[in-house]
Amino acid sequence: MSTLARWAREEWGLLCVTLREAVLKRRLRAIPMTLMAVGLTALLQWVQNQQWGFQFVQNMGAVRAEDPLWLALLRTPLSLFVPALDLPVWGALAQILLVFGIAEVCIGWWRTLTIAYVATLAGTLYARVGISLGTHAPFGLPWTDAEVVDTGPSAAVVGLAVYVAWRYGAYATAGAVTVAMVAEVLIKENLAGKEHLAALMAVGTLCLAVAVRHRFGRELRRRLRHAYAHHIRRGQRRPGSGLPPVKP
Repeated sequence: MSTLARWAREEWGLLCVTLREAVLKRRLRAIPMTLMAVGLTALLQWVQNQQWGFQFVQNMGAVRAEDPLWLALLRTPLSLFVPALDLPVWGALAQILLVFGIAEVCIGWWRTLTIAYVATLAGTLYARVGISLGTHAPFGLPWTDAEVVDTGPSAAVVGLAVYVAWRYGAYATAGAVTVAMVAEVLIKENLAGKEHLAALMAVGTLCLAVAVRHRFGRELRRRLRHAYAHHIRRGQRRPGSGLPPVKP
């Protein structure tokens, strides 16, 4: 086995085995949430391209930093599935089908939706913070970005890709995605690129919290088992009175 093949097996072996088993056993039934997300995105794309439906989709799922916060929070979940007007819809559909599908198989549908929402919400909230900082700050944004319509699954896709890669030990892949997002900001500094970085920071914090919880949880369980076993041994060694039991 070549060095490259050995590296690929170590990097993606567990992930590939998990996906292959799920697809062979359940086929499309393994990703029902992903298929619903693809269908919803395609439907919203069709509706917003109709003369009667554009404003409806904007009112339900278009997020802008200039909007009231409560309204932005209400629209954020649906905005994840509203394709950006300046990008081809097939790109959004392919991202959802591939990344959401892998995540649903590997970590379950509710974790997939939770992480997708956390990543999208992080980008939405960052836009407000960045605009308040202004262009003179390192992570600031120009006030004109407050009018930019912020929709699409890209931030969720980035966050899910990093989380799943981290959970399955594909650390080089997670690092490559992170480096690509940093390069995107350096090459073309715009709102979307910085929102991707905000999504990465939110998911990275989540990964750290999960790692700390697992580590301290295992240590706590080990200590509790040790204390319980010690208590049992002490009870077994406790001497009795030597008298026969009292009969009624």
